Amino acid sequence: MPTVDAGKLARLAPGLAIVLVIAVVATFLGSLAPIVGAPVAGVVIGGLVTQVSHVPAPLAAGIRFCAKTVLQLAVVVLGFRLSLAQIAQVGADSMPTMLGTLAVCLLAAYYAGRLLGIDGDLRALIGVGTGICGASAIAAVAPVIRARNEDIAYAISTIFLFNIAAVLLFPPVGHLLGMSQDAFGLFAGTAVNDTSSVVAAATIYGDEAGDHAVVVKLTRTLMIIPISVALSAIVARRERSDRPGALFSKVSKKRLVPWFLVGFLIAATVNSLGLVPAGWQDPLQFAAVFLITMALTAIGLTTDLTALRRAGFRPLLLGGILWVVVSVSSLVIQYATSS
Repeated sequence: MPTVDAGKLARLAPGLAIVLVIAVVATFLGSLAPIVGAPVAGVVIGGLVTQVSHVPAPLAAGIRFCAKTVLQLAVVVLGFRLSLAQIAQVGADSMPTMLGTLAVCLLAAYYAGRLLGIDGDLRALIGVGTGICGASAIAAVAPVIRARNEDIAYAISTIFLFNIAAVLLFPPVGHLLGMSQDAFGLFAGTAVNDTSSVVAAATIYGDEAGDHAVVVKLTRTLMIIPISVALSAIVARRERSDRPGALFSKVSKKRLVPWFLVGFLIAATVNSLGLVPAGWQDPLQFAAVFLITMALTAIGLTTDLTALRRAGFRPLLLGGILWVVVSVSSLVIQYATSS
């Protein structure tokens, strides 16, 4: 894990302070509008601030630190909310839908993204954000593939738009289809992205649907680990200059398995062993969301909206395609595997 000495901390402090202040404001706004959430509020405020006033040079180091290291630390803290045993808890009926929708989403992201001419990093971020768990997956994958800040911001904005659409449209669709509480919980848990939106959509449908959706969502979040490790291996191989036939030779273990992914897995294991007191869960969840809010605020502060405009409508179209593909595949797989 990266360390920070006293001199470096002094250089980071001004940028950390401005990010912290904005993150507090974003957290307050997120509490007023839970569907929007603090991380989205943070990236929006950060983007607006940097467009109104250029970020002074003394703030740059601290902001960069938040955009990268704090983002990675947030992923580790998220691990303490997860239990490896939760995969078994969702049962055999849940696994085909979770894995099926993920596979369909990633394939669609690759082929539809290429067809639309979207940059590989951006389509990867939109793909994992849609297929796994929104901003958290984007947070995990972004440093692995060394994604640009504007790509991160665009992916998060795209995911957010379709989260809102899901919260508004999914409950009526569930009632129209006559879905049971558990069936809708599985639908919401696999087809909605960020946790706040999963909870919002499922609890509108019913308390039992909300409980089931949370378990599915947490299990789905574990897919961050294999996907991120696989992307790390792909990036390492792509950057190799010798013997392309060998995947792992001369590849840094730190690069192949980043420290924050190791920390994420350790944290989830610790929680699985029951070493995290129940009373810590809510504070840990708050800490994880706040760290993500800080990181996304920093990303907003370093985002070039002109570059976002140059990206055009195609990434948004890709997000819409993936949203429809995942939603439909979730319903189809549930129907095909139901007894």
